[in-house]
Amino acid sequence: MSPSTVNYYPSPYSSQDSLRLRTVPAQDTSAVQFDWASPPEDAEDSNEPQNLRELPLHMSLKRAVWQVQQMKVPVVSSSWNIKRSKTFHRFCEVAKYILSYFVLWKRGIQRIGGHFGGGVQSYFLFLRFLVILNFLSSLLIAAFVLIPSIVFRSMNFNSTIALTVNRTDVETCLQYNPKPDALMVFFTYFLDLVSGTGFMEYSYLFYGYYNNSMIESNGFSYNIPLAYLLTAAFYFLFCLICMIIRMGVSARLVIVTGGGAAGGYSMLVFTGWDHGLQGDRATKLKQNNLRHRLQVDLEEERLKKRAASLTLGQTVSLYALRVFLNLIVLILIGATFYGIAEATQFSQSRKTTGFVGLLLQYLPSMVITASNFVVPLLCDKIALLEKYSPSTTVILALLRAVFLRLVSLGVLLYTLWEQITCKGEINSENCTPCNYYYDQYKCWETRVGQEMYKLTLFDFLITIATLILVEFPRRIVVDHCSCKLTQWVGRQEFLVAPNVLALVYSQTVVWTGALFCPLLPFINTIKFIFFYYCKKITLFHNCQPATRNFRSTTSNFFFLLVLLFGWMLSSVVLLYSVAKIHPSYGCGPFRFYPAMWEVVPGAVEMLSSTSKEFLFYIGSQKFSIPLFIFSCVLLCYVSALTSVHGKSVALLKSQCKLEQRDKQFLVRQLEELNATMQKLQREPQQPQRETEPFYHTATQWHQHTNYAFDPHEDPKPY
Repeated sequence: MSPSTVNYYPSPYSSQDSLRLRTVPAQDTSAVQFDWASPPEDAEDSNEPQNLRELPLHMSLKRAVWQVQQMKVPVVSSSWNIKRSKTFHRFCEVAKYILSYFVLWKRGIQRIGGHFGGGVQSYFLFLRFLVILNFLSSLLIAAFVLIPSIVFRSMNFNSTIALTVNRTDVETCLQYNPKPDALMVFFTYFLDLVSGTGFMEYSYLFYGYYNNSMIESNGFSYNIPLAYLLTAAFYFLFCLICMIIRMGVSARLVIVTGGGAAGGYSMLVFTGWDHGLQGDRATKLKQNNLRHRLQVDLEEERLKKRAASLTLGQTVSLYALRVFLNLIVLILIGATFYGIAEATQFSQSRKTTGFVGLLLQYLPSMVITASNFVVPLLCDKIALLEKYSPSTTVILALLRAVFLRLVSLGVLLYTLWEQITCKGEINSENCTPCNYYYDQYKCWETRVGQEMYKLTLFDFLITIATLILVEFPRRIVVDHCSCKLTQWVGRQEFLVAPNVLALVYSQTVVWTGALFCPLLPFINTIKFIFFYYCKKITLFHNCQPATRNFRSTTSNFFFLLVLLFGWMLSSVVLLYSVAKIHPSYGCGPFRFYPAMWEVVPGAVEMLSSTSKEFLFYIGSQKFSIPLFIFSCVLLCYVSALTSVHGKSVALLKSQCKLEQRDKQFLVRQLEELNATMQKLQREPQQPQRETEPFYHTATQWHQHTNYAFDPHEDPKPY
């Protein structure tokens, strides 16, 4: 027997019978031995699978063997490669395990997610991201602006940049002396601390304390104005890159999950459990987390079915109600903007000292904070009447609150710019010598920084006061009073949308004031750290789980998108301040420049000819036009690739749905078959007549079928 053939008895069926009907003796040395790693030695050309035609294999197996031969890659790799891959994998696991101990607030956030669901957990993850972002931004500003200024001032390196304007024309604009008196009462120190005036105004906290100096010593040169401006630009760019990276991760999750509950139940049931959990505490937290996620999916499916069952008249009335409620929301927001503008003008036009002056200085902050508390609360009550899904309700409430808070901040800044620039008329009587309203704003950059500082500080004080004076007393009254009113009010729920918006608003204020108050990111880092512990305490002691949950997958991406809107508003403020408004003559590193941006061309002129030619080439059309064309081509390619991947994902999802339907069909068939079998077993069995033939002939011989004596074949007469 040749090694390329296998003996078996003939069959009346085709030669392509199943392999499990063909038996080969286990000890037969003439069985087919095939080397998967390389073609046979007697084969002249490995591309022609002549040897495969004689093998008793299925056609799909032959095709797989031929493909392996064409690849010429051994199926089993060497032991050294296996050991190396295992060692590398073990090293990565150990490194990941060690780095997990350095993750900020990891266990606390996991505990929050287990008790209150992924929606509340997403708020604390967002808070942790902002803490890290502000801390890294503080290091950037300290390294390039704060520390060099402190070192140069302590070493008396105050080489001021030469004047570019006629000093006699702007002599009145140079008068700026915010230094307080030596003897002051404690109450005055307190007022200066909370308002940013007095000893706080003339410190490294604000713009006006930094000099317009350039240090040159032994071949070393450092330009403080240029470093100040470029640090602010890189700070904004760094925050944008961090947000885009995190948005990419969140968007990938949204695409994988489809942004909805489709296929989420199977994924949650079969792949949602972490088998590495140890201890009852971790197990209960994971169970609670999965339970909250299932509640969200089931509630959204219930609302979708209710919306699909509405009649035409009910649908029209529902949309008419939503339009009417949106008009009410717009009226509330418009009234808020008008109140903020009036409060800002009244506060800036009055000059009063003492406690009354402090209240006037904080009047815009109080109006903004009060409106941000009352109007979103009314909008949340209105959103309950619109009958959206939990995720849609959260997103809609967040959009309204974002529009309110960010635009209210824009209204405040617009009112300040109008007063600083004399409503854009720099040739008017108030702005004639200095190109800005000098009588009221001797150092307008510091005044803007003070407004942002007061907004940040007032927001922090309101949060602490709400925790102490509202949330804890409410919990005590509800727990120890059994009257119907207190039981109806109950413990408060942790609302994710307003809390996230408060973080976005605080970060937007910091971005807006970073140019005028360089230490504001560091202050915000400390503030957010306090926020984490305060919110965690009130969450576990004062709050109850939310009655309406929402999915955190899409919300994480939306939180970052809202934060991006705040960054865009702050960028507009930065660009307008740098390019349009004339800097103050008596303070700051740009005191003698017509605009803050003018420091960049002046620094470029001091470079070598080669560096200037390189920078001019980058800014010329020879470089910008090809770069624009390349960017367009790359964008088209990425969009086409995204479309193809989206279609592939849609096709795979449709295939998964079809497979789920097939499984459901098979389950129904099994249930019907089981019911039929049980029914037959319950029926009384009747004796059956012996129908077998009188002869007994062996149908198999040495494990081979004898088809000549098949009892199922009809006997043929001779």
